[in-house]
Amino acid sequence: MYQQQIEAYFHSAEHRQQMLDAIVRLCRIPSEKGSPMPGKPYGEGPAAALGEALKLAQELGFPVKNYDNYVGAVDLCDKASRLDILAHLDVVPAGEGWTVTEPFAPLVVGDRIYGRGTADDKGPAICALFAMKAVKDLGIPLSGNCRLILGCDEECGSSDIRHYYAQEPEAPMTFSPDADFPVINTEKGSLHSPFTAEFSAGETLPRICSVECGVKVNVVPGTAKAVLEGISAEETREYTDAVTMDTGVAFQVLEQDAKTVVTAVGTSGHAAMPENANNALTALLELLSCMPFAPCEGLERIQAIHQMFPHGDYYGENAGVAMEDFSGKLTISLNMLHYDLTSLKGVYDCRASLCATDNTLRDVLLARFAKASIQMEDTPMNPAHHVPEDSPFIQALLRCYQQYTGEPGRCIAIGGGTYVHHLKNGVAFGCSKIGVDNHMHGVDEFAEISQLLLSAKIFTQAIIELCAQP
Repeated sequence: MYQQQIEAYFHSAEHRQQMLDAIVRLCRIPSEKGSPMPGKPYGEGPAAALGEALKLAQELGFPVKNYDNYVGAVDLCDKASRLDILAHLDVVPAGEGWTVTEPFAPLVVGDRIYGRGTADDKGPAICALFAMKAVKDLGIPLSGNCRLILGCDEECGSSDIRHYYAQEPEAPMTFSPDADFPVINTEKGSLHSPFTAEFSAGETLPRICSVECGVKVNVVPGTAKAVLEGISAEETREYTDAVTMDTGVAFQVLEQDAKTVVTAVGTSGHAAMPENANNALTALLELLSCMPFAPCEGLERIQAIHQMFPHGDYYGENAGVAMEDFSGKLTISLNMLHYDLTSLKGVYDCRASLCATDNTLRDVLLARFAKASIQMEDTPMNPAHHVPEDSPFIQALLRCYQQYTGEPGRCIAIGGGTYVHHLKNGVAFGCSKIGVDNHMHGVDEFAEISQLLLSAKIFTQAIIELCAQP
């Protein structure tokens, strides 16, 4: 029902251009998180983007509300809320090396619109807004409200949503157009636990003076560095070749200030999919564990960490936490480590299957670290999120997806987390197409215009299915 009207609506050159103009309008605003200011909790940029988005919604005839510049809300009608659509206007830093256009100078090239935020998440937010506009313009009677919630802190912790839900109840149904189609209904749990150790300095040579690695807990490191003393670069290379053969990680070795500096060069990646990266840190630990250093407490700790996180063990076999269910295998990666002569500190990133518990995951790791005289921070895991596939809500979304794509709808489980992870009946629904690399968080970010239009059609149908029923 209504598909012909919806197809005709978004086939209109006028509506297509209006939607693109709105995306350009928002993507021109640099909205990276900044320093807090009075009345602007995330700084100037996110507040400006939110103000412009709410102004645009008002121009389209919608009532709006600003929640202290944390989030804004756009309502389709004045009835009780039945569906929330949760999108965000903040973006990651622009970065350097853009080639098609400048990050905040959105540009249409063929079927693509380039610019920071076009895919993540200003473009999808505008798709949802224009889906609401289509429902309104087509005069479809509603029995429940659809509310578009526009947040400003998704990239840096989602404190915006906590602020909003401290004032407003969750809608019976929520989806976020900030991931992939068809429907992501399962998000793994997570555990990111720091660990530390202190020990006496080893005075006998050769020894490891330091290890430095890691930029963020959720990034599998592409480089890692160690400084060695009492062993030459030439002798070190006798060991690096074998480890490179075993791991695929390259090593750069040089002598500097009477010490040997070793840099491991692997491939970085997202910790939700560590198998797609090549961890430089675990390869470096493999190297250090097989070299002839003098025995000391620090070396024992390095070797124990290597035994828990051997290179290529993405699934926690050696750590004793391997598990799997319909949400997929548990993954774990050692991503940050600082070591000096008397201490070490590090952190791992674990994405836990739905079946994981504090008892079967956290407590096992606590015991493993304790056995090696390393103290792991005792914090509970962030539980997994799951909305049953057979719920009427998800079945409606899958029908809408299949209706407009001709492809069978299915549910997906992911290792990452989305905006709806802590919402009881929240799922991710669009806008990206699986298999298309939109360069989100990278240079030359883009969205496919045809995919944006398709998403707007699907969202329109979903709003009707969920909000027009008695």
